[in-house]
Amino acid sequence: MTPEQKIEFDNMSYYQMLVLYRFAPIGDIRFQDESGEYFIKEMGRKKDLLTHDETVATSKAVGWENG
Repeated sequence: MTPEQKIEFDNMSYYQMLVLYRFAPIGDIRFQDESGEYFIKEMGRKKDLLTHDETVATSKAVGWENG
């Protein structure tokens, strides 16, 4: 993982991470190896800061059809 990737992930909101997670192209380098592990860990940490209702609302706001 590059320092730039870490900074990118650290500065993203849960919403932004969920958009990337749902709509990034298959094989996106950000989800491979150490950067992928860090992304998932950081996304989970940010999700844990939200209430269940906020998590559901974020998922609905992101949707599945647009990216």
